[in-house]
Amino acid sequence: MTTATDHRRQWRGNATYPEPPEGWTGVSRLESFIDAMIDMGQTGQVFGEHGIGKTATFFSHVAEAYPDAELVFVPAANLTPDDLLANAPVRDAESGQLVLRQLVMSQLKPGKPFVLLIDDSLQAGETIQSQLMQIACNWTLGEYDLRALGCIGVFLADNESLAETAARRSDLAILDRMVTIRITANDTSWRYKLAAKYRTWDLRGVFAVWASLSPALRELLAPRTVDHILANAQEGFPLRWGLPLVNGERLRLIEPRGDGRPGQNRTAEVLDRIAAALGVPNPATIPDAVRQVVRAALRNRWTVLLQGPPGCGKTELVRQTVREGLGGREPLYFSLPVTNVEDLCAPIPTPDGSLDNLLAAGFTGAEPKAIVWDEYNRPKDKAAFAKLMEITQEWSLAGRRIEGLRAQIAVQNPPYHLGRKLLVSRNNIAQATRFTASLTVEPDDIPANEWLIATYGPVAVTVLDWWKHDIDDEGRAWITKRTIERLIKLHQRGLPLEMGTVYLGDGEYAPVPLTSLIERLDNRPVTGLRELAERVELWEGRLRRAAEQSGEGGNDSDVVHQIIANAELSQLKKHRKVVARLVALLPPKLRSTYLVGASEKHQRFWIEIFTAGVR
Repeated sequence: MTTATDHRRQWRGNATYPEPPEGWTGVSRLESFIDAMIDMGQTGQVFGEHGIGKTATFFSHVAEAYPDAELVFVPAANLTPDDLLANAPVRDAESGQLVLRQLVMSQLKPGKPFVLLIDDSLQAGETIQSQLMQIACNWTLGEYDLRALGCIGVFLADNESLAETAARRSDLAILDRMVTIRITANDTSWRYKLAAKYRTWDLRGVFAVWASLSPALRELLAPRTVDHILANAQEGFPLRWGLPLVNGERLRLIEPRGDGRPGQNRTAEVLDRIAAALGVPNPATIPDAVRQVVRAALRNRWTVLLQGPPGCGKTELVRQTVREGLGGREPLYFSLPVTNVEDLCAPIPTPDGSLDNLLAAGFTGAEPKAIVWDEYNRPKDKAAFAKLMEITQEWSLAGRRIEGLRAQIAVQNPPYHLGRKLLVSRNNIAQATRFTASLTVEPDDIPANEWLIATYGPVAVTVLDWWKHDIDDEGRAWITKRTIERLIKLHQRGLPLEMGTVYLGDGEYAPVPLTSLIERLDNRPVTGLRELAERVELWEGRLRRAAEQSGEGGNDSDVVHQIIANAELSQLKKHRKVVARLVALLPPKLRSTYLVGASEKHQRFWIEIFTAGVR
């Protein structure tokens, strides 16, 4: 019998706990329960809210307390009926004939003592439930005795909330075979684990903020979410990115009233208090957000969710950034509407009487890799999405670790855009909290304009000038970067531009007037950066007269400011000398805006312009 080793006296100090905290015994209530069930040979059933560290406790405790044993983790929600047990033809070693044999999941034959953890056990389908109950009641599966295979402990874990599960166990014959514990966040070692993970930070202030919240808010701000907030804070990102996107909406920390109605929204207050406790800023946004978070994901082995409207270029930007981070290697790309289970893995029989899983070629090998899950909330079927959930949650597939996996980026559309419902699926908070950073992406966050200019030249500049100056915010929302590219191509072929806008049915197109675009493309006189450069002396005179009349400038100052503010970096560099001459004559309040929220490359350009003027 494998017994727990004594690791309780070990303590490695950190900024939060230089010495073992008062009352620390070396194990949490859940860890003590695990030890007791293994010692007694009883099946343990663990219920607790999402994100409090149930699964993480099993992984860390079994590795520390049972170094000769292995944790076999089986995510029940991801199982299909033939994953655990199946009949398959196998060639008999003695007779050489094909015979029908019952094959068991290869993970249940690790060749060493193992602890079996069946996670999300209430989320499995009916067929799987019957198999799981045989395991839980008798520690057997089909003709196999798990004890003979080396099993020293069986545990089932889940959250009882019907918002996350679709079933409850009610069969007394089954319930009588298990020892059940209900736990809260205080029954796991999440504070000690976070203190060790962020060793240079004193997290006692953060823990005090969490403890001061009501039970309802503490349930929303689960320890897993606290971890994500800390991870974003460590990168200098907005702390709200650590809050999950549930059905397209950012989780809000709303205090419920006594009558059950929503009360005060305390999200900003709580996040600011956490930032103050850490002594870090909590920025509203950062420049070049998408590329920065993808690079952080590659550095830190994060799973990231990007949500943005269709056609804004988010997927291409993600793929480009991942490619750069992997030294030119392409990311593993899966579009969920066309992804089958067989595109990820497929079970195959082996002569030793087990079911092994053959992984898709892209998942094998030790080279650095990253996965892009496109159209994440539009899965083709539940089976494929179930397998996907294992990868995003555990970084494994069919129980096998994916070597070299450095980041996972999921990209999706919001449930609603421009007042219309999009055909996307729903998620629950347990699924949503699996992402370290969750961003809502706006079209302005995607630097697609430079690519359009580099690819299509002056005609792209003309269309972008129309998009920036001639239509309102609603019109710009209808005209995505994808639409702009179509308009450019239609113009180049001499075809009607209306065909390039979104078709709404019954002869109706997106409600955006194209008259001014047609006029611009037909060389109607306009004022842009190129025109300013052609008549720079004239505009210098206008700006001087405006400055003489008022320190706030005038209409001509506003015109020049808007043209420069809306110009792409490539245009600014092309007309650097002209920009420097004109900007020097603008009011200081307008010049200062060029650095606010700008990308690093933009900021470098403007610093060079301003410092050159000082010299």
